[in-house]
Amino acid sequence: MEFNHYSVMLTETIEQLHIRPDGIYVDGTLGGAGHASEVCRRLTTGHFYGFDQDDAAIAVATERLAQFGDRVTIIRDNYCNAKTVLHERGVDGVDGIVLDLGVSSYQFDTEERGFSYRFDAPLDMRMDRRQELTAKEIVNQYTEMELFRLIRDYGEDPFAKNIAKHIVKARADKPIETTFELNEIIKAAIPARMRQKGHPSKQTFQALRIECNRELEVLRSALDDFIGLLNPGGRLCIITFHSLEDRLVKNAYRTAENPCTCPPEFPVCVCGKKPLGENITRKPILPGAQELEENSRSKSAKLRVFEKR
Repeated sequence: MEFNHYSVMLTETIEQLHIRPDGIYVDGTLGGAGHASEVCRRLTTGHFYGFDQDDAAIAVATERLAQFGDRVTIIRDNYCNAKTVLHERGVDGVDGIVLDLGVSSYQFDTEERGFSYRFDAPLDMRMDRRQELTAKEIVNQYTEMELFRLIRDYGEDPFAKNIAKHIVKARADKPIETTFELNEIIKAAIPARMRQKGHPSKQTFQALRIECNRELEVLRSALDDFIGLLNPGGRLCIITFHSLEDRLVKNAYRTAENPCTCPPEFPVCVCGKKPLGENITRKPILPGAQELEENSRSKSAKLRVFEKR
């Protein structure tokens, strides 16, 4: 299958990066290299580092960015390791970082990857197919309480308890192996009147995907690293697709802008923590009308920007 991926808020992201031709830039989620290509076109003596853990994305990005020659370094790794990997290459400061979180259109639309409830496929959901943990292992091995908590917390599904109960009951007869098997179990766990409000599996599949790929854990661990990596004037641009991601980014930006932990009644700061920069986007940047018409998956996207000072 051809690797197609719509680069969400491409124009807005490139504008916010304030790209310098001699700068060093990082994309932690290469995907189809849409954002990366636009960054590289603006470089002359600068350099671009692209990270992705998906072998298919690495192959496509390598081909699409080959035209930029030695201005580009592509690395197959999780972006949470970017600071260490860059340091090993002698890079301790960069001028811009892009993260386009979530799942690529290619991953969603490739049936055998098991990300989508629209196709009957093995329960996989791994972004990095080198890892052992799959959605199938989660569904069949987690306890009922563990399933309840992850569907409640990561899927924000009000029927999480009943879904977990139905999963455990169903797997007692045989292992749950495919997306469509799981669809039927979830459907049975949700009241009929609620099934009209979108696909009943949407939130559970989101929860399983987040758990399988440690998405929130990875983001949480990388935020401080990325803010610390920025050179003065450098910008961190992060596109999120659900409230859990967005909350982490928003709070990290706020803390970096105002890290003081002194009680509010103190007349002056004594903790010694200094602001690292400015949260450029008090309110997130949202997709424009044309993009929403072209790509319905952009609907939930939010772009937040932080600048090092």
